[in-house]
Amino acid sequence: MRAARAALAGSDVAVVMTMGALHEGHAQLIREARQAAEHVILTIFLNPLQFGPKEDLSRYPRTFDDDMRIATDAGVDIVFAPTPDVVYPDGDPGVRVSAGPLGDVLEGKSRPGHFDGMLTVVGKLLHLTGARRAFFGQKDAQQLLLIRRMVRDLDFPVEVVSVPTVREDDGLALSSRNTYLTDSDREVALCLSRALTAGADQAAYGPSAIRRAARDVVVEEPLALVDYLVLVHPSTLQDVPEWYRGEALLAVAARVGTTRLIDNTPILVGPGGGRLDVFSQPESGSIPARPAS
Repeated sequence: MRAARAALAGSDVAVVMTMGALHEGHAQLIREARQAAEHVILTIFLNPLQFGPKEDLSRYPRTFDDDMRIATDAGVDIVFAPTPDVVYPDGDPGVRVSAGPLGDVLEGKSRPGHFDGMLTVVGKLLHLTGARRAFFGQKDAQQLLLIRRMVRDLDFPVEVVSVPTVREDDGLALSSRNTYLTDSDREVALCLSRALTAGADQAAYGPSAIRRAARDVVVEEPLALVDYLVLVHPSTLQDVPEWYRGEALLAVAARVGTTRLIDNTPILVGPGGGRLDVFSQPESGSIPARPAS
């Protein structure tokens, strides 16, 4: 990887990191990177550190030939697809990146250690690729937040770029895990995106209205076992109070059949508010103090 990277002319390199099983969402990341940078590196690595003891790593879809076709069509310069023994030559690494408290809530609460494993490999790949920009999808909002925080806190010389979630025509967010869904599961799964839309439609009326509208949709679908449905500040992941006005993250996770799905949308809360594609500013700051009455 270092040798291939050194052979690229210039330093304007972008990276797109994946675990394989590529779909149109990944292709969009590559296209965005292609427009922004002279060269694009795609990594394909099914990272064992991101899978907990109750998660079946062997079940994750592997479609390398199709992945290579998508990468070629989208204009990738280099594909780096190592095996675990290459990335972790001594087995599980003794030193890892800690996600801290933000890695213990929402997805981190359901998947302990997941974000530590994710940040560890992202850090390694940022070093190996020497990219100036790294492109990640808004769909994995908590992952995106933690990568931004790692880059800032550990002074990585890279810009993290968020790309809006890519969806099917019916609203279902694209995910490699969608291949696990049966036809009936897929119909059930649509309640996640419908809940986000319903919540966003109430953005002008404040947090309670957003939460209530989203919750009313998911409770009507008993086959979707909801893990969480939250409206939180995009940099702290804390529930926003009723008086809050500004950008917030409406996020949902649910199990449909045997598959755990996540989805989210950025929202501008308050008069004139509504759904956003991505946040207007990189996730930073905190919930402001309550304004004086």
